[in-house]
Amino acid sequence: MSSEVDPLLPRNQPAPEISGYGYSKPNDFINVNYESTPPSYRNDNGQEENEENDGTESVTSNRSALSTICSIFTFGVLFAFIASIALPLGGNGGNRQPSPEPVPGRPSSTINERVDKILNGTPLIDGHNDLAIFLRFGYKNQIHTSKFRDKFEKGGMEMHVDLPRLRKGKVGGALWSAFVPCPANASYDFSDSVYGQSVSTTLSQIDLIRRIQTYYPKIFIPATSSPTDALYLFHQNHSLVSPISIEGLHQIPQTSPFTTLRLYHSLGVRAATLTWNCHNAFADAALIPSNDTGLTVPAPPYRNGLTAAGRQVIKEMNRLGILVDLSHTSYWTQKAVLSNNTSLAPVIFSHSSAFTICPHPRNVHDDILDLVKATNSIVMINFASAFISCSPPPNSSVLPDFYPRNNTLHQIARHVVYVGEKIGYDHVGFGSDFDGTLLTPEGMDGVDKFPDLVAELLRMGVTDEDVAKVVGGNILRVWQAAEDVSARMHEDGVLELEDEVPDWKVD
Repeated sequence: MSSEVDPLLPRNQPAPEISGYGYSKPNDFINVNYESTPPSYRNDNGQEENEENDGTESVTSNRSALSTICSIFTFGVLFAFIASIALPLGGNGGNRQPSPEPVPGRPSSTINERVDKILNGTPLIDGHNDLAIFLRFGYKNQIHTSKFRDKFEKGGMEMHVDLPRLRKGKVGGALWSAFVPCPANASYDFSDSVYGQSVSTTLSQIDLIRRIQTYYPKIFIPATSSPTDALYLFHQNHSLVSPISIEGLHQIPQTSPFTTLRLYHSLGVRAATLTWNCHNAFADAALIPSNDTGLTVPAPPYRNGLTAAGRQVIKEMNRLGILVDLSHTSYWTQKAVLSNNTSLAPVIFSHSSAFTICPHPRNVHDDILDLVKATNSIVMINFASAFISCSPPPNSSVLPDFYPRNNTLHQIARHVVYVGEKIGYDHVGFGSDFDGTLLTPEGMDGVDKFPDLVAELLRMGVTDEDVAKVVGGNILRVWQAAEDVSARMHEDGVLELEDEVPDWKVD
């Protein structure tokens, strides 16, 4: 866009396989079997059959007149037959073309036609949608009121998501976040008294998402569906793939995590972020509240990332088939999880962008991207303005300034292309953070604008096949891989981890 300055990524020329917007090969013609040149009927001596042999007398004494007439007639018929093959139909001044004109293939597809084909064939699955927390704040989780139903069903919800916009955006699903904010002092006090309310509120948010799925069964696929079943239902009904995620392990009891994880899984939770903007007993966060101001600031090094208890939680998540989500975690937490087979299954960054383009602590460094590729994992690009367009901060102790001139849909595409070109398009997706951010990029202000982002990637030269991976193919692959690891662990007899239960104190 002309309003953008200092582009950090070039606008690529269209890739060869999509040059001309639609041809998969340079010459996409229908194959035609051409006839070979007719033979030149000659005798063994190389002379035409209608010529007389030199030095041979005419044979008249031993042939009858009738035989001569029959021979002439037969030759005439044969000559006419040869001429009908050798000359083109319809006449052309007697000049035969060397071969027929090749029959052209189908006309080139437009960008919009290619977008439709991609989104009809592969569900666009958003890695992080915060509809549930918006409904808690904006509608008190009351979904049977006329106020909610009118806006949700007919359009006009105050933020970024409603049913008409989901349809217009050809959305195929999302990880619906049952987000709960960190409790006060959560980074340093891991007692049940601090975390108890977060657990009960999480159950309320999971219940809200499940009730929406129950109330609109033709639109939302049940959260407990396997990736295989969810994909089948998408293709059958174009209903939305709808697993649930939690956003931080402050949403489980710090003293008894395993029981709660299993309960969440039974309710449809299929991904769990290890932290939000607070440390917990299991992992370190990238951001925490300042002790002085309460504002969110970059977290200083705390415990070098992952704790021993955190490793056990990841093992149980692998056993259950819950995706490990590294968005919001610190650099050292990411390094620990992605190294030494800490997670047996690929992991996700459900809503993080590229640090090289926007140096925000919430984004993913280049060396971490290399580990993402090595573990067959995926980074799902966050659309929130502060994470896609920012200026380098003076030092790592402060957050970068937002840079409004690059706050565009095209800037989101730059992040996707950066990750795709660096580690491959098998390892990138979309993680919008819709309904969880107040400021959105120009041209990307709701779920209805997803086709525009897909079109922008095509214009930047990303192939149709790679775009299909980005919109949903990659997250489906990683999700299925987590399910496969879970199945193998069960087959191998890996038992569930058990919480330590303290003695009851009776007054």
